[in-house]
Amino acid sequence: MSDLKKRIDNPNLSPFEKLVEVMRILRSAEGCAWDRAQTHKTLIPYLIEEAHEVIDSIEKEDYGELKGELGDLLCQVVFHAQLAAERGDFTADDAAQHIVDKLVHRHPHVFGERKDLNPQEVRDQWEKRKIETGERDSVLSGIPSSMPALMMAFRIGEKAGGVGFDWQAPLDVLAKVREELEELEHEILACDQQKTEEEIGDLLFAVASLARKLKVDPESALKRGLAKFRERFGRLEKRVLESGRPFRDFSLDDLESIWQEVK
Repeated sequence: MSDLKKRIDNPNLSPFEKLVEVMRILRSAEGCAWDRAQTHKTLIPYLIEEAHEVIDSIEKEDYGELKGELGDLLCQVVFHAQLAAERGDFTADDAAQHIVDKLVHRHPHVFGERKDLNPQEVRDQWEKRKIETGERDSVLSGIPSSMPALMMAFRIGEKAGGVGFDWQAPLDVLAKVREELEELEHEILACDQQKTEEEIGDLLFAVASLARKLKVDPESALKRGLAKFRERFGRLEKRVLESGRPFRDFSLDDLESIWQEVK
């Protein structure tokens, strides 16, 4: 057994400590050229990919796969921490301690004076404490600019709602959706491209807010809707191929008729 392998097999190390040690070795002169070449920025695609693979395993409810995917994601976290440690910025333990402190701070109803709060009250408490303690200088700060727009719309509405700026009921938001549709129609008829784009943005934001009030994740709902469309369109394509005629020979009415059948 090599000396490097012995360092990893040290029975006194926890699995997390072993992972930190593996990453330290891979980044060393004795380690791997690929790992040594990486930076925080070059690792971004892998971090995103691993996060998506975690999501896929959750949506499939494959918890054996989830265990592995969470390990892969944890590897990315430790990789970034090792890069930071080499710069003297912080260590993996520092990052872990930071989240421990944050979780204790954000759960005063658990670690302080006990209170029986429902999930929405807990979330509202988080948003208020961030402002009151100076952790955030704005209710809407802390939302990554790289976040997918639909997810961002959901989170912005959630954060604003956490301090009381929100509709009372889903039907109130539905009225806003109808209002945005009317405004969009007006700009389409006016042939104003810039304002049409703005109104589409307003409409999508309103729809995301409606999903939030209905306790629906709009990102997941859209993915399911797209999957359903792809499956149905696949059946439509099969019908067209079986006819022996190209798509161009079918009118829109023909295709719509097939669509209704495959539904």
